[in-house]
Amino acid sequence: MTRKVADCRKAPSDINCSLTISGEEHEVIQAAVEHAVSAHGHEDTPELREQLRGMLENEVRSESDGMRFVQLIEFKTHRKDEINQLMDEWEDRTGGKRTATRAVLTQDHEQPDTYFEFVEFPSYDEAIHNSNLPETDELSHRMRDLCDGEPTFHNLDVVRAEAL
Repeated sequence: MTRKVADCRKAPSDINCSLTISGEEHEVIQAAVEHAVSAHGHEDTPELREQLRGMLENEVRSESDGMRFVQLIEFKTHRKDEINQLMDEWEDRTGGKRTATRAVLTQDHEQPDTYFEFVEFPSYDEAIHNSNLPETDELSHRMRDLCDGEPTFHNLDVVRAEAL
């Protein structure tokens, strides 16, 4: 289900309210009603709820969500469990140092020994910083030993990202 956003900046206000509320539609409506009553002096009426519902927009990921760059790593291995252990170890050792914000490991449905890992970063520079960590360098060498051939790296600038 698409998350919804209510943004006070998009409604006329004497107090120049800047509150933004996001979540599932029923959560946003309830919080927006409570806010409209307590901060703006409105009464909780069916008309107010309908007006607020009409102001809701779909939530869209923005630059502030942090994903502006993705590294896609394609590799083949028949040693998936060892790769997972290696990734867990890297996460433990780089806590507080790494700049990667999210990683998604996928397995090709038609070619079960083929994997694609998407690693998100706030920027290309942050990805380079992450790659230069000694722990990442070690991970890279150890991962290559577990792969059937050389991994392929793709450096991708994010053009569009949104929650669906």
